[in-house]
Amino acid sequence: MSTYSVITSDFVNVSITNSGQESCCVERRFQKGITIDEFKGKLELLTGGNSATMIIEVYDKNDRFICKLEEGQRLLGSYPIDDGTRIHVIDNFSCTTEDLNNVKKFEISEEEYAKKPDTVKAFLEKNKLGKYNEEEMKKKIEERKQEEEAEEHLASLCKVGDRCEISVPNQPRRRATVLYVGKTEFKEGWWIGVKYDEPLGKNDGRVGGKRYFECPPKYGGFVKPAHVKVGDFPEEDFDMDEEL
Repeated sequence: MSTYSVITSDFVNVSITNSGQESCCVERRFQKGITIDEFKGKLELLTGGNSATMIIEVYDKNDRFICKLEEGQRLLGSYPIDDGTRIHVIDNFSCTTEDLNNVKKFEISEEEYAKKPDTVKAFLEKNKLGKYNEEEMKKKIEERKQEEEAEEHLASLCKVGDRCEISVPNQPRRRATVLYVGKTEFKEGWWIGVKYDEPLGKNDGRVGGKRYFECPPKYGGFVKPAHVKVGDFPEEDFDMDEEL
């Protein structure tokens, strides 16, 4: 049995249309770690379609067809879906001409929904799929824990005042001074705040209204611990007035 994994960010923002109301378009945010079966369950609630019969088409930002979402246990994030992608649901909707704003909404409590035997949730629970696969979920939690511990260990190797070299993939190496080590409010995980030797950064130590350290504008940056190497990296002499 093939295995799939999310290879991009954890969430994606998409627009959703359906064949029952072509002019209706809603914006929603989804976790890329859910399976296509779980995704269909969410689309079932949003569009009124039937998850067992719906066909899901994916279109890019230029409205060009990309693919269909067909493999039930494949993760949403393993498909080429980015922010701005359009998800189009095709099904035999019972209401194709009515104005849904004038239709009384059907509401059901979580307790009542959990008791129904013919829902997507019941199907996933019965077959131990997705988040209802206890063994698989434990494995994911353990892997995430190990990744966090490894990142924390790498962060512990850095101290405020250390000289370092930053090696981010697809970017030139840069020398800097460590000015912050820890977690942040703008993103999960451990981060190293640095003051670059050159104005090659993105901030002055402040992100999202919170200050983590102080440095001149464009000299500050935050990088993951895996991209920071602490050592004897003296500041290089950048004499911009030197004649050639």
